[in-house]
Amino acid sequence: MAELAFFSGTMDCGKSTLALQIQHNRSARGLSGMIFTRNDRAGEGRLSSRLGLVTDAVEADEKFDFHVHLVKHLTAGGRVDYVIADEAQFLSPDQVDQLGRVVDDLGIDVFAFGITTDFRTRLFPGSQRLIELADRVEVLQVEALCWCGARATHNARTVGGRMVIEGAQVVVGDVGDPAGARGEIGYEVLCRRHHRRRLTAATAGAGALSPEVLPVDSAHTGSR
Repeated sequence: MAELAFFSGTMDCGKSTLALQIQHNRSARGLSGMIFTRNDRAGEGRLSSRLGLVTDAVEADEKFDFHVHLVKHLTAGGRVDYVIADEAQFLSPDQVDQLGRVVDDLGIDVFAFGITTDFRTRLFPGSQRLIELADRVEVLQVEALCWCGARATHNARTVGGRMVIEGAQVVVGDVGDPAGARGEIGYEVLCRRHHRRRLTAATAGAGALSPEVLPVDSAHTGSR
C-alpha cells in the first residue's frame, strides 16, 4: 500500500540529500517520480543539497494544489510512481492534507522532507500536520553539530551573529548572497543548552563547524 512518510530533523542533517538519493534509487529502477519544493536555497524550481547535488523540481507556492496537479498529470496520460516534497515545513496544513489524498486516492507514495521546528523551537504548521497525518515519521540519524561539538537539536536565527527569538517564522534564503554580505540575518544549528543560553558560534568566539549557515535576504519572509 502507498504511504505518506515524513523525514524530519534540523538544518544540516541531510534531508535534501536523502530526497535526492530516493529519487536516484527509484529512477534507476525505472520508476517515474515528481519532485516538489518551495524556497530552496538554489532558487525557484530547484531541489538542492548542501553537498552540491541539485535537480529540477516543481515550485509549490502557497496556492499550489498537489492533488489537482497530479490528477491533471495522470489524466493527460502522465505517469507518477512516487512523489517527493522537500522543504515541507513551508507547506500549509491544507497542502499536507492534499498529499494525504494523493496517497489514499491515487495510490502514490509520498516522501516529505522538512525541518520540524523554527528558530523559536515552535513547530512549523506544515511539519505539525505531517506529524499528525503521516503513516511514518522518521528523524534523520545524520547528526548536525553545534559549535561546541554536541549534537545540534535546535535551529537558531542570528542577526549579526547574535541569536534572536522574535520575527517572522519564515525568512527565505538569498542564494545570490552566500556570505550574507547584504544582510545580517543567518541561521545556525545549536544544542539545546546553547540555544537556551542564546550562545552562538560568533558570541562564543568559536568558528562555525558548518561553512554555510544559511544566509538570507532580510527583504523576504521565511525560515530554514
